Amino acid sequence: MEESVLIPHLFRTEYRKIVSVLCYRFGIDHIETAEDIVSDTFLTATETWSMKGIPENPTAWLYTVAKNKTKNYLRHHAVFEQKLAKQIQIETETETEIDLDLSDKNINDSQLAMMFTICAPVVSKEAQIALALNLLCGFGVQEIADGFLTGKDTIYKRLKRAKEKLKEAGIKIEQPKVSAINQRLETVLTTLYLLFSEGYYSVSNDVTLRKDVCAEAMRLNYLLISNPLTDLPPANALFALMCFHASRFDARADADGTPVLYGDQDEKLWNKELIEQGIYYLNRASKGDTLTKYHLEAAIAYWHTHKADRAEKWENILQLYNQLLILEYSPIIAMNRTFALAKTNGKAVAIAEAEKLNLDDNHLYFSLLGNLYTGIDDQKALKHFKTAIDFAVTAADKKMIDKSIQKLSIN
Repeated sequence: MEESVLIPHLFRTEYRKIVSVLCYRFGIDHIETAEDIVSDTFLTATETWSMKGIPENPTAWLYTVAKNKTKNYLRHHAVFEQKLAKQIQIETETETEIDLDLSDKNINDSQLAMMFTICAPVVSKEAQIALALNLLCGFGVQEIADGFLTGKDTIYKRLKRAKEKLKEAGIKIEQPKVSAINQRLETVLTTLYLLFSEGYYSVSNDVTLRKDVCAEAMRLNYLLISNPLTDLPPANALFALMCFHASRFDARADADGTPVLYGDQDEKLWNKELIEQGIYYLNRASKGDTLTKYHLEAAIAYWHTHKADRAEKWENILQLYNQLLILEYSPIIAMNRTFALAKTNGKAVAIAEAEKLNLDDNHLYFSLLGNLYTGIDDQKALKHFKTAIDFAVTAADKKMIDKSIQKLSIN
């Protein structure tokens, strides 16, 4: 792999690991120092590799340089002498020299600890996602800004405020205890859910970035279910949901990036291995008597991996949506339910339910009404599709809706 490709790849995969380990070792107060050390490590890699070539084991090289830079920093900065040296002496009894542990186990422990740290209640939901993307996934400020469709300065300030709040609250970066898991697991799962959704439903046209965000959310979720304390039914249910959704990723857009409606997707592009994984983790999630929105959404996603348009499928999906609305009502969930309702009870019943929602600024809502009215009142369908185009944000969404308009015009 060429240096121009390798270094950005390693930055994405290794930056987050080394930052997490440094923060885990020295605490949230030194988060900027950790980021500076790791950034400097990659700067050294860029300069050295351009002159001497890529080393035989680039990752091991980065880890060695990061360890040396950490030791040099600690030797030459007063903050180490004043605040950390005594504590390290107590912990190691006689040895004041620190070796940065970059073993797989310690990296995973560090990232799990960081996950529960950034999901402390003092940090807003938006900031938690931004921190997760930045610290746990290795995304840069510009990439996060692109994902949120906002300015770089906005994301920079959001990250800075979030870090300051964690410091002010004295949040410790440590392995989550049972009490912390009970208090924060729901927030951690929500953050991972939103993180995955940011990639899966992103309005960004950058397919690579979207896939990377989804993969990172799945990786972090897998850390949860790999730890005995956090290997709980809701975490398994969320992972199953991610597997089912990710299995259809390649079928959701055509070669031009235009979204492909579920009914038009090519089943051959679905990832069967991910579907099998989803089934496995959904079964694991079924142990005990816990029922969360992740269980229900995963079950809905499971039925969507059956392409055949059978009554049993849509009846099951409708009943699951009914349970989901009782558990946690949302107009968007109610809107999604109407598609299953049309399949089971007919379009007229679905239209009546959909029109009660009045989601007047949502292009998906008007697109749904357009589809429901098609074949019943094509003029109304056309009107709704045109309204949907007005509210659609991306060119890809507008193109998909325009295809529906063209079909109506031809007919």
